[in-house]
Amino acid sequence: MEYITLNNGVEMPKLGIGMMIDPTQAEEVAVKAIEAGFRHIDTAAAYGTEKGVGLGIKRSGIDRRELFITSKLWFTENSEEGAARGIERTLNNMQTDYVDLYLIHQPLGDIYGAWRGLIKAMKEGKIRAIGVDNVTQARLAEFVHFNDVVPAVNMVDVNVFNQRESDHGEFAKLGVQMEAWSPLGHGMKDLFSNPLLTAIGKKYGKNAAQVVLRWFMQRDIVAIPMTTNPEHMKQNIDIFDFALTDDEMKQIAGLDQGTGMGGFGMPADAQAFRNMMEWSKNWTLD
Repeated sequence: MEYITLNNGVEMPKLGIGMMIDPTQAEEVAVKAIEAGFRHIDTAAAYGTEKGVGLGIKRSGIDRRELFITSKLWFTENSEEGAARGIERTLNNMQTDYVDLYLIHQPLGDIYGAWRGLIKAMKEGKIRAIGVDNVTQARLAEFVHFNDVVPAVNMVDVNVFNQRESDHGEFAKLGVQMEAWSPLGHGMKDLFSNPLLTAIGKKYGKNAAQVVLRWFMQRDIVAIPMTTNPEHMKQNIDIFDFALTDDEMKQIAGLDQGTGMGGFGMPADAQAFRNMMEWSKNWTLD
Protein backbone atom coordinates (compact mmCIF):
# COMPACT_ATOMS: atom_id res chain seq x y z
CA MET A 1 0.00 0.00 0.00
CA GLU A 2 1.05 3.59 -0.65
CA TYR A 3 0.22 6.46 1.69
CA ILE A 4 -0.08 10.23 1.61
CA THR A 5 0.33 12.54 4.61
CA LEU A 6 -2.53 14.96 5.19
CA ASN A 7 -1.98 18.59 6.18
CA ASN A 8 -2.33 17.75 9.88
CA GLY A 9 0.20 14.90 9.76
CA VAL A 10 -2.29 12.01 9.58
CA GLU A 11 -1.29 9.23 7.18
CA MET A 12 -3.98 8.09 4.73
CA PRO A 13 -3.87 5.03 2.43
CA LYS A 14 -4.06 6.19 -1.19
CA LEU A 15 -6.37 3.32 -2.13
CA GLY A 16 -9.57 2.33 -0.35
CA ILE A 17 -12.96 0.78 -0.99
CA GLY A 18 -16.20 2.74 -1.30
CA MET A 19 -19.33 1.54 0.50
CA MET A 20 -22.13 3.29 -1.42
CA ILE A 21 -23.76 -0.12 -1.83
CA ASP A 22 -26.86 -2.01 -0.71
CA PRO A 23 -26.76 -1.66 3.12
CA THR A 24 -27.68 -5.34 3.49
CA GLN A 25 -24.37 -6.24 1.83
CA ALA A 26 -22.18 -3.85 3.81
CA GLU A 27 -21.05 -6.22 6.57
CA GLU A 28 -20.00 -8.99 4.20
CA VAL A 29 -18.34 -6.57 1.77
CA ALA A 30 -16.35 -4.97 4.60
CA VAL A 31 -15.14 -8.40 5.74
CA LYS A 32 -14.15 -9.43 2.20
CA ALA A 33 -12.42 -6.09 1.56
CA ILE A 34 -10.33 -6.44 4.70
CA GLU A 35 -9.48 -10.04 3.75
CA ALA A 36 -8.36 -8.75 0.32
CA GLY A 37 -5.97 -6.33 2.01
CA PHE A 38 -7.92 -3.06 2.09
CA ARG A 39 -7.29 -0.94 5.16
CA HIS A 40 -9.16 2.18 4.00
CA ILE A 41 -12.98 1.97 4.03
CA ASP A 42 -15.20 4.87 2.95
CA THR A 43 -18.81 5.08 4.11
CA ALA A 44 -21.36 7.82 4.90
CA ALA A 45 -24.52 8.45 6.87
CA ALA A 46 -26.38 8.88 3.57
CA TYR A 47 -25.28 5.45 2.32
CA GLY A 48 -26.88 3.62 5.25
CA THR A 49 -23.81 1.37 5.47
CA GLU A 50 -22.14 2.63 8.66
CA LYS A 51 -23.63 -0.12 10.83
CA GLY A 52 -22.72 -2.84 8.38
CA VAL A 53 -19.16 -1.56 8.09
CA GLY A 54 -18.85 -1.52 11.88
CA LEU A 55 -20.12 -5.09 12.13
CA GLY A 56 -17.77 -6.17 9.36
CA ILE A 57 -14.78 -4.63 11.11
CA LYS A 58 -15.66 -6.45 14.33
CA ARG A 59 -16.13 -9.73 12.46
CA SER A 60 -12.79 -9.37 10.71
CA GLY A 61 -10.95 -9.36 14.03
CA ILE A 62 -8.48 -6.77 12.74
CA ASP A 63 -7.03 -4.19 15.12
CA ARG A 64 -8.99 -0.94 14.67
CA ARG A 65 -5.70 0.99 14.61
CA GLU A 66 -4.76 -0.75 11.34
CA LEU A 67 -7.77 0.75 9.57
CA PHE A 68 -8.51 4.17 8.09
CA ILE A 69 -12.26 4.81 8.22
CA THR A 70 -14.03 7.72 6.52
CA SER A 71 -17.63 8.79 7.02
CA LYS A 72 -19.62 11.88 6.10
CA LEU A 73 -22.18 14.33 7.47
CA TRP A 74 -25.29 14.65 5.29
CA PHE A 75 -26.37 18.16 4.32
CA THR A 76 -29.62 18.03 6.32
CA GLU A 77 -27.42 18.20 9.43
CA ASN A 78 -25.10 20.97 8.25
CA SER A 79 -24.95 23.06 11.42
CA GLU A 80 -22.82 23.02 14.57
CA GLU A 81 -25.50 21.13 16.51
CA GLY A 82 -26.28 18.85 13.58
CA ALA A 83 -22.61 17.94 13.21
CA ALA A 84 -22.44 16.93 16.87
CA ARG A 85 -25.49 14.68 16.39
CA GLY A 86 -24.18 13.23 13.15
CA ILE A 87 -20.76 12.39 14.55
CA GLU A 88 -22.23 10.67 17.62
CA ARG A 89 -24.57 8.65 15.39
CA THR A 90 -21.66 7.57 13.21
CA LEU A 91 -19.59 6.47 16.20
CA ASN A 92 -22.54 4.55 17.62
CA ASN A 93 -23.37 2.97 14.27
CA MET A 94 -19.80 1.82 13.73
CA GLN A 95 -19.14 0.88 17.38
CA THR A 96 -15.90 2.83 17.40
CA ASP A 97 -14.41 5.61 19.51
CA TYR A 98 -13.21 7.61 16.51
CA VAL A 99 -13.19 7.89 12.73
CA ASP A 100 -10.04 8.75 10.83
CA LEU A 101 -11.66 11.20 8.41
CA TYR A 102 -15.05 12.93 8.54
CA LEU A 103 -16.34 15.01 5.65
CA ILE A 104 -19.09 17.55 5.05
CA HIS A 105 -20.85 15.52 2.36
CA GLN A 106 -22.41 18.42 0.42
CA PRO A 107 -21.52 22.16 0.67
CA LEU A 108 -25.13 23.22 1.31
CA GLY A 109 -26.74 25.03 4.23
CA ASP A 110 -24.74 26.08 7.29
CA ILE A 111 -21.41 24.58 6.29
CA TYR A 112 -19.46 27.00 8.50
CA GLY A 113 -21.45 25.89 11.53
CA ALA A 114 -20.91 22.27 10.55
CA TRP A 115 -17.19 22.96 10.20
CA ARG A 116 -17.06 24.36 13.75
CA GLY A 117 -18.73 21.16 14.93
CA LEU A 118 -16.16 19.01 13.13
CA ILE A 119 -13.28 21.03 14.56
CA LYS A 120 -14.67 20.57 18.08
CA ALA A 121 -15.03 16.81 17.56
CA MET A 122 -11.48 16.61 16.22
CA LYS A 123 -10.15 18.41 19.30
CA GLU A 124 -12.08 15.91 21.44
CA GLY A 125 -10.37 13.00 19.67
CA LYS A 126 -13.51 11.71 17.93
CA ILE A 127 -12.08 12.49 14.48
CA ARG A 128 -8.45 12.44 13.33
CA ALA A 129 -8.89 14.60 10.21
CA ILE A 130 -11.73 16.62 8.68
CA GLY A 131 -12.57 17.64 5.15
CA VAL A 132 -15.20 18.43 2.55
CA ASP A 133 -16.87 16.77 -0.41
CA ASN A 134 -17.95 18.12 -3.81
CA VAL A 135 -16.49 21.60 -3.25
CA THR A 136 -15.39 23.58 -6.31
CA GLN A 137 -11.97 25.17 -6.64
CA ALA A 138 -13.30 28.71 -6.03
CA ARG A 139 -15.53 27.68 -3.12
CA LEU A 140 -12.65 25.78 -1.53
CA ALA A 141 -10.39 28.85 -1.71
CA GLU A 142 -13.13 30.88 -0.02
CA PHE A 143 -13.64 28.21 2.62
CA VAL A 144 -9.92 28.12 3.42
CA HIS A 145 -9.76 31.93 3.59
CA PHE A 146 -12.52 32.17 6.19
CA ASN A 147 -11.44 29.30 8.45
CA ASP A 148 -8.39 28.72 10.62
CA VAL A 149 -8.47 24.94 10.06
CA VAL A 150 -7.85 23.99 6.42
CA PRO A 151 -9.75 20.92 5.13
CA ALA A 152 -7.45 17.92 4.92
CA VAL A 153 -9.36 16.43 1.98
CA ASN A 154 -11.76 17.45 -0.78
CA MET A 155 -13.51 14.44 -2.30
CA VAL A 156 -14.64 15.18 -5.85
CA ASP A 157 -15.70 13.55 -9.11
CA VAL A 158 -12.46 12.51 -10.87
CA ASN A 159 -11.91 9.83 -13.49
CA VAL A 160 -9.81 9.40 -16.65
CA PHE A 161 -12.46 11.23 -18.67
CA ASN A 162 -12.68 14.05 -16.09
CA GLN A 163 -9.10 14.50 -14.91
CA ARG A 164 -9.42 17.92 -13.25
CA GLU A 165 -5.75 18.83 -13.64
CA SER A 166 -6.34 22.49 -12.75
CA ASP A 167 -8.33 21.59 -9.63
CA HIS A 168 -5.67 19.11 -8.59
CA GLY A 169 -2.99 21.79 -8.72
CA GLU A 170 -5.07 24.41 -6.92
CA PHE A 171 -6.11 22.02 -4.16
CA ALA A 172 -2.43 21.19 -3.61
CA LYS A 173 -1.55 24.89 -3.32
CA LEU A 174 -4.15 25.19 -0.57
CA GLY A 175 -2.77 22.12 1.20
CA VAL A 176 -5.90 20.06 0.49
CA GLN A 177 -5.68 16.43 -0.66
CA MET A 178 -7.79 15.48 -3.69
CA GLU A 179 -9.77 12.26 -3.37
CA ALA A 180 -11.82 10.63 -6.13
CA TRP A 181 -15.26 9.33 -5.17
CA SER A 182 -15.81 7.44 -8.40
CA PRO A 183 -12.36 6.71 -9.82
CA LEU A 184 -13.63 4.15 -12.33
CA GLY A 185 -16.61 6.29 -13.34
CA HIS A 186 -18.96 3.31 -12.95
CA GLY A 187 -17.45 2.00 -16.20
CA MET A 188 -18.69 5.01 -18.19
CA LYS A 189 -17.76 5.33 -21.88
CA ASP A 190 -16.79 1.62 -21.97
CA LEU A 191 -13.83 2.32 -19.71
CA PHE A 192 -13.15 -1.36 -19.00
CA SER A 193 -12.69 -2.12 -22.70
CA ASN A 194 -10.99 1.14 -23.68
CA PRO A 195 -8.35 0.26 -26.33
CA LEU A 196 -5.60 2.42 -24.83
CA LEU A 197 -6.13 1.23 -21.25
CA THR A 198 -6.38 -2.43 -22.24
CA ALA A 199 -3.26 -2.18 -24.42
CA ILE A 200 -1.25 -0.64 -21.59
CA GLY A 201 -2.63 -3.25 -19.19
CA LYS A 202 -1.62 -6.11 -21.47
CA LYS A 203 2.00 -5.01 -21.20
CA TYR A 204 1.89 -5.43 -17.40
CA GLY A 205 -0.56 -8.33 -17.15
CA LYS A 206 -3.25 -6.01 -15.76
CA ASN A 207 -6.76 -4.99 -16.77
CA ALA A 208 -8.04 -1.50 -17.65
CA ALA A 209 -9.37 -0.82 -14.13
CA GLN A 210 -5.97 -1.66 -12.62
CA VAL A 211 -4.25 0.69 -15.07
CA VAL A 212 -6.64 3.50 -14.09
CA LEU A 213 -6.10 2.94 -10.37
CA ARG A 214 -2.32 2.88 -10.89
CA TRP A 215 -2.70 6.19 -12.78
CA PHE A 216 -4.44 7.65 -9.71
CA MET A 217 -1.67 6.45 -7.42
CA GLN A 218 0.99 8.11 -9.59
CA ARG A 219 -0.98 11.36 -9.60
CA ASP A 220 -1.15 11.22 -5.78
CA ILE A 221 -4.95 11.24 -5.84
CA VAL A 222 -6.67 9.03 -3.27
CA ALA A 223 -9.07 6.60 -4.97
CA ILE A 224 -11.92 4.56 -3.49
CA PRO A 225 -13.36 2.22 -6.15
CA MET A 226 -16.64 0.50 -5.24
CA THR A 227 -17.28 -3.18 -5.77
CA THR A 228 -19.09 -6.00 -3.99
CA ASN A 229 -17.22 -8.66 -5.98
CA PRO A 230 -14.37 -10.27 -3.98
CA GLU A 231 -12.42 -11.06 -7.17
CA HIS A 232 -12.61 -7.43 -8.28
CA MET A 233 -11.45 -6.34 -4.81
CA LYS A 234 -8.35 -8.50 -5.20
CA GLN A 235 -7.71 -7.06 -8.67
CA ASN A 236 -8.23 -3.46 -7.52
CA ILE A 237 -5.66 -3.74 -4.75
CA ASP A 238 -3.15 -5.61 -6.94
CA ILE A 239 -1.66 -2.43 -8.44
CA PHE A 240 1.51 -1.91 -6.43
CA ASP A 241 3.81 -4.22 -8.40
CA PHE A 242 4.10 -2.07 -11.54
CA ALA A 243 4.47 1.58 -12.56
CA LEU A 244 3.28 3.44 -15.63
CA THR A 245 5.91 5.22 -17.69
CA ASP A 246 5.84 8.98 -18.23
CA ASP A 247 4.75 8.34 -21.82
CA GLU A 248 1.87 6.11 -20.68
CA MET A 249 0.78 8.75 -18.17
CA LYS A 250 0.72 11.31 -21.02
CA GLN A 251 -1.27 8.97 -23.23
CA ILE A 252 -3.87 8.49 -20.50
CA ALA A 253 -3.98 12.26 -20.00
CA GLY A 254 -5.20 12.42 -23.60
CA LEU A 255 -8.43 10.67 -22.59
CA ASP A 256 -9.60 13.73 -20.66
CA GLN A 257 -12.95 15.04 -21.92
CA GLY A 258 -14.09 16.93 -18.82
CA THR A 259 -16.88 14.37 -18.42
CA GLY A 260 -17.90 13.73 -14.82
CA MET A 261 -20.60 11.59 -13.23
CA GLY A 262 -23.01 14.53 -12.93
CA GLY A 263 -25.98 13.56 -10.76
CA PHE A 264 -23.89 11.51 -8.36
CA GLY A 265 -22.34 14.69 -6.93
CA MET A 266 -23.65 18.20 -6.36
CA PRO A 267 -26.98 19.09 -8.01
CA ALA A 268 -26.20 20.64 -11.38
CA ASP A 269 -29.01 23.20 -11.42
CA ALA A 270 -31.90 24.63 -9.39
CA GLN A 271 -34.34 21.86 -10.35
CA ALA A 272 -31.83 19.15 -9.42
CA PHE A 273 -31.36 20.88 -6.06
CA ARG A 274 -35.14 20.99 -5.49
CA ASN A 275 -35.37 17.30 -6.38
CA MET A 276 -32.68 16.44 -3.86
CA MET A 277 -34.37 18.49 -1.15
CA GLU A 278 -37.71 16.79 -1.86
CA TRP A 279 -36.04 13.38 -1.79
CA SER A 280 -34.49 14.15 1.61
CA LYS A 281 -37.59 15.75 3.17
CA ASN A 282 -38.86 12.64 4.96
CA TRP A 283 -35.55 10.86 5.19
CA THR A 284 -34.50 9.67 8.65
CA LEU A 285 -30.81 8.98 9.01
CA ASP A 286 -30.19 5.61 10.64
